[in-house]
Amino acid sequence: MAIQKIIHQIEKLIDIGIALSAEKDIAKLLEKILLGAKAITNADGGSLFLTDGDMMTIKIFQSDGLGLFFNDCTSNFIDKPSVSLYLANGEPNLHNVVSYSYHEDKTVNIHDAYDTNLFDFSGTKEFDKQNQYRSKSFLAIPLKNHQSETIGVLQLINVIDSTTQEIVDFDPISQRFAEALASQAATVLTKQQLIGDLETMFESMIKLIATAIDEKSPYTGAHCRRVPALTMMLAEAAHNTDYGYLQDFQLTDADRYELTIAGWLHDCGKITSPEHVIDKATKLETIFDRIHLLETRFEILKRDQEIALLKQQLADHQGNEHLSIARQDQLQTSIARLNDDLAFIKHSNTGGEFMSQTDIQRLESLKAINWTLNNTDTPLLSDEELYNLSITKGTLTTEERQIINHHINATIAMLEAINFPSHLQKVTEYAGGHHERMDGKGYPNGLTREQMSIPARVMAIADIFEALTAKDRPYKKGKKLSEALAILKQMKADNHIDPDLYDAFITQKVYKTYADTFLDDEQIDMD
Repeated sequence: MAIQKIIHQIEKLIDIGIALSAEKDIAKLLEKILLGAKAITNADGGSLFLTDGDMMTIKIFQSDGLGLFFNDCTSNFIDKPSVSLYLANGEPNLHNVVSYSYHEDKTVNIHDAYDTNLFDFSGTKEFDKQNQYRSKSFLAIPLKNHQSETIGVLQLINVIDSTTQEIVDFDPISQRFAEALASQAATVLTKQQLIGDLETMFESMIKLIATAIDEKSPYTGAHCRRVPALTMMLAEAAHNTDYGYLQDFQLTDADRYELTIAGWLHDCGKITSPEHVIDKATKLETIFDRIHLLETRFEILKRDQEIALLKQQLADHQGNEHLSIARQDQLQTSIARLNDDLAFIKHSNTGGEFMSQTDIQRLESLKAINWTLNNTDTPLLSDEELYNLSITKGTLTTEERQIINHHINATIAMLEAINFPSHLQKVTEYAGGHHERMDGKGYPNGLTREQMSIPARVMAIADIFEALTAKDRPYKKGKKLSEALAILKQMKADNHIDPDLYDAFITQKVYKTYADTFLDDEQIDMD
C-alpha cells in the first residue's frame, strides 16, 4: 500500500507540474497549486500566502470540510487574512507559523495545533470555535524564487487518512512531495511575475515614448494617446458587426493587446521630426512667425513715404497749398493700399483657406515693391517668403510635408528594428499603415484595401478622425462633430477610407462614444 501511495503521489506531482507549466492565468495557477498540494497530501484544506511588503497576504484558501473556497484574483474578499512579518518593535514575527516559515526558511510540520506552545494558534482556535471545526495537523512550506528569496508560503491543514477518514499527521514522504510541488509552484509564479513585470515595463516604455512625442510639441497634445483609444473603439465595433463584410472579423484578447500596442506606437517616428515643422502654425513660421518682419517692412515703407512728403513740403516752402493737399491725399491713398496689402499677406499667412491662383498672382505683384535699408533697395517679399505664402493649402511647403510624411517611414524602420515576440508580430503592419488609402494613393507604400489588414484600416480612420476633431493643432481649430463626419463621409466616397469600417463607425455611433470622452461640449453638435 505504501508503494502504491508513493507511485500515486509521483504521478500526481508529474501531472501537476505539467499543468502548472502550461497555465498562464494567475487565478487558475493559484488554484492548481493549492488543489495539487491538497491532492498529493490528501489534506482537507490549505491556503497560499504571498509576500506583500512586510505582510503575508492570503491569495487562495480552500476547506473541503467547511465547504469554503476563496481566490483573491476572482473574489471580492475585503477582510482577507494577512500575517505581519514583523512585530511592532521591528523584530521578526516568529509567533505565527506562516511568518516563522518565512523567516527561518524551512518547512514547519505541526502534529497538533492544540498541543504546542511553539506558535500562537489563538486565531485558529477562535476560527474553529466559530465554524465548529478542528484544526489539527499543519504543514507550512516556504516558496523560494530563482534568487533564493521567499515569495510566499504554502500552508496545508489536516491530513485525512484515506482508510479511517481520521485526521492524521503529515508524514515525511508527503512532506517531501509537497516541498517538491512548492518548489515548482515558486518557479512558475516567479516566471509569471517576471513576464508581467516585463510586459508592464514594455508598456510603460511605449507610453513614455508616446507621451514624449506629444509633449515634444505643445500642439500635438494627446494625439498618441487618443488614437489608440479610438482605434480600439472602432475595432470593437467591427468585432460586434454580425453581417456583411465584417461578420467574420473577430478579436481575441491577444489581438486586442497587439492592436493597442500598435496604436501607442503608430507615430513613434515623429520623434525624428523637427519641432519647427511639426509646430508650423503659419506659412511664414520657422523659429518664429516672420509676418512680424513683413509688418516692420510695411511700417518702413509708410514711414519713408511720409518722410518723402515732408521733405517735398519743406522744399516747396510756402508753395502751392492745393499741391500740398493733393500730395497728402496721395500719401493717404498709398498708405491705405499698403495696409490692405499687409492685411492680405497676414490672411494668406494663416493657411486657413485654399489659395486661389488670383491670390498667388497678387502676392507675386507685391514682390515688385521695394523697401530701402541702408540706402539699398530690397524686394518687399523674398523668394522664400513668396514660396511659403503661396502654399495653396495648409501651412507646409512641399518639402516640409515630405519631412512630416517621413515620420511613417521612420516609424516602420524603428519598429522593424525591434525583435517583437510572436504575439506582437503584426504591430509594425498595423502602426505603419495608418496613412495608406483604399485606392492605393496613400503613403509610404501605396497599399490598396486588399493589401491591408482590417486592424490597419481601423487605425487609418482613427488617425484621421482624431486629427479632424483635435482642438490643439497650431493651424486649425477642432472641427465640430457634424463637420468631421461630413469630411469622413466624403473620404468614404473618394475611396480614401474603408467603407465597411466607416459604416460600423456610424451605425454603432463610435464617433459619439469618442466625442463624449475626448471632445469639448461645443464640438458635439449632434447625437
